[in-house]
Amino acid sequence: MLTVNENKTIKKVRPPGRPKKTIRRSDFLMVRLTPTEKILIEGRAKNAGLKPSEWFRRAAKNARVFPRFTPEESGWFRMLAGVANNLNQLTHLAHVAGLFTLAMKCQNILKQVDELITKLSSHDG
Repeated sequence: MLTVNENKTIKKVRPPGRPKKTIRRSDFLMVRLTPTEKILIEGRAKNAGLKPSEWFRRAAKNARVFPRFTPEESGWFRMLAGVANNLNQLTHLAHVAGLFTLAMKCQNILKQVDELITKLSSHDG
């Protein structure tokens, strides 16, 4: 906005009020905390010279969260549980029908268990 004085000089007039923010935070995310967690966050924010909300935003942006297991690893665990179930059934059958009749089946299951455990241990890194 421009105004002209008596001396014919042009002076820029600012609009009244606080300038508008370029980035406006309009969304909310509610988080429930225990009193201990709240005190901890407020203390860390104070030490950093920030408001708790700003400290929390920065901490959330920099946080690295890893999934506990990948879908592939979860599948392996399900397979391992199934194999363990089969082994229990074979053990019960061995008590009923005799041990020598089930030797080959047990060896196949043990090979499967060994392969799954090898796969799981190689993906720990």
